[in-house]
Amino acid sequence: MKWTLPNILTILRLLAAPGVAVMFLYFTRPYADWFALVLFLVAAMTDWFDGYLARAWKQETKMGTMLDPIADKAMVVVALMVIVGYSSMSPWLVLPATVILFREVFVSGLREYLGDVAGTLKVTKLAKWKTTAQMIAIAVLFAQGVFEHYLVASTEGMDQAMVDDILSGREEDLHGLRWKLDGMIWSGHLGLWLLWLAAALTLLSGIDYFRKSVPYLKDDA
Repeated sequence: MKWTLPNILTILRLLAAPGVAVMFLYFTRPYADWFALVLFLVAAMTDWFDGYLARAWKQETKMGTMLDPIADKAMVVVALMVIVGYSSMSPWLVLPATVILFREVFVSGLREYLGDVAGTLKVTKLAKWKTTAQMIAIAVLFAQGVFEHYLVASTEGMDQAMVDDILSGREEDLHGLRWKLDGMIWSGHLGLWLLWLAAALTLLSGIDYFRKSVPYLKDDA
């Protein structure tokens, strides 16, 4: 394997995938959410840089071509696992996450079966859009966790009546409960909408990949 900068970025992104989950093992929240969010964003940005640099510097390699989609899928799968695991298991979150995970497993298995033929099925713009939508949705959902835990920390020592008075404007909002609550609500809604969009694009790209694979799956007459 050639240790070019694009390949190194790809490998670092691959290693960052389990790192997202490890953040929640060694840090308390909201620090775990912050570290996971920053790690995920940095890793997501390398997804664009490594491909751009490989093409610009003519350093495209077979190893990099193979590892790049694996790193993307690892980031998405691990991050979704963490988000679902720390959520209330709402069907509005679990269903699109299931669609995304199922598609990634199905297409990965299909590529393994196709072998060298899979390399002839080029990555489409639809597949790139679905990856972008997945990354943005996951980042926003991590941000929701940050808002949520700062809100909970700010209400420590308050009873529900005091919280209600502050949020209704009857008491002065000295701890910023309102903007933390608004941030939690809006990032949660936006993250879910983006995740459903990502799930739709993921499903469509999976169908498109399967359709292109059908000629190679037919038994010889």
